[in-house]
Amino acid sequence: MIAIIVGLIIALIIIVVVVNAIQQHKEKVEAEMRALVAKQKAIIDESEELIMAMSLLPDNPGMVEILSRRSLNAAKQMAQISPDLKGIKNRIQEFNARLNAASELASKSESEGQFQLPDNEQQLVQILQCIKKLRVTLKAEQTKGAVDAQVFMQQDQRLDGMKIKINIESLLKRGNAAYSKEMLGSARQYYEKALTTIGNVAKPTEYTQAKKAEIEEKLHEITAELKNTNAKDAAKKAKSKEDDLDLLFQPKKKW
Repeated sequence: MIAIIVGLIIALIIIVVVVNAIQQHKEKVEAEMRALVAKQKAIIDESEELIMAMSLLPDNPGMVEILSRRSLNAAKQMAQISPDLKGIKNRIQEFNARLNAASELASKSESEGQFQLPDNEQQLVQILQCIKKLRVTLKAEQTKGAVDAQVFMQQDQRLDGMKIKINIESLLKRGNAAYSKEMLGSARQYYEKALTTIGNVAKPTEYTQAKKAEIEEKLHEITAELKNTNAKDAAKKAKSKEDDLDLLFQPKKKW
């Protein structure tokens, strides 16, 4: 009897250990699945936020297509990990529909729309942050093989060109504001910075060439105005000195 009881106790202990091991393994697998689902959800959330932020930029259906495909792939991964996940099938259908619409727009036109620099500095910062995030995401998708090299180069150059435009237009705007207030020194600094930005562009475009000519003309005007101002100041000083000499050597009055 003692042997049977000991054997039952040992068997019970073994059963408890095995059950605990199975339970721990199950909990570990579930935790890993939740982490994988959360990772894909974060990808979807980031892609959707970037698409919303792109409303501040000129229309770019090609980039919307890339982000839509990114969301769709993440949603499909979620469905594979957790098929019973609530609402995932509807999300996949939504992403599919948007991807098809973006693909159709991208195939029709990839011309860049007009861009107007916002007056709000905070909005300008948001645009630059959006461009930075888009380029990082684009590179990540290209590394994964989701974007081919040609599309990557096209979109990356387009985003880089937008950043360059913003920097140039922002400096021009500040330079023009300083020029209108006759702050010629500050205006010249802004224009020279804009000219340096253009000089750092690897491949000149019609836009950069036009802006270079415009900025050089403004710098020429400032140089001419400063020379004119300096000449006037020199003439005033010479006249003042001449008046002082006349006053010093004029005939003494007799009282």
